[in-house]
Amino acid sequence: MTDANRKSPAAAPGKTAAESAVTMTHQVLPHDANPAGNVHGGVILKHIDTAAGVVAMRHVRGWAVTASIDRMDFLKPVFVGELVIIKASLNLVGRTSMEIGVRVEAENLLTGEVRHTNSAYLTFVALDDHGSPRPAPPLVIEGEVAERRYRQAQRRRELRRMAIAEERNG
Repeated sequence: MTDANRKSPAAAPGKTAAESAVTMTHQVLPHDANPAGNVHGGVILKHIDTAAGVVAMRHVRGWAVTASIDRMDFLKPVFVGELVIIKASLNLVGRTSMEIGVRVEAENLLTGEVRHTNSAYLTFVALDDHGSPRPAPPLVIEGEVAERRYRQAQRRRELRRMAIAEERNG
């Protein structure tokens, strides 16, 4: 079938954040760490980007790419031997873009202690088969937590837009 004969897909129905949320794990090994035994920040970032990408692709059931990492907070170190738990879910969906919040926890497998180590907000853009932005299904907001995350994401989105405009205007 040629591109000219291809029909536009019907508008996708809305989805809740729970329908695309993921929890991923990774046991930290020596190759993930610096000489002090702390996990490299880049290793954590890679897992965060992967988890957020899975959420975005599950939501759009197609390709999605990282547009930005809005913020990355390193709160506590992660050590060799620990289990990294990455929890990611949608906070906001625009026309083609999506904000995904990611929470990282580390579990000491010997003691069972779990601590919050990192948080990040990423923006992904849905892509069509030609690599151009395409509409994403709307986000259905269910519950107080989803409503709070949505409101906070709207504020972050506005701040991002203001910062971009300020940079462009010099």
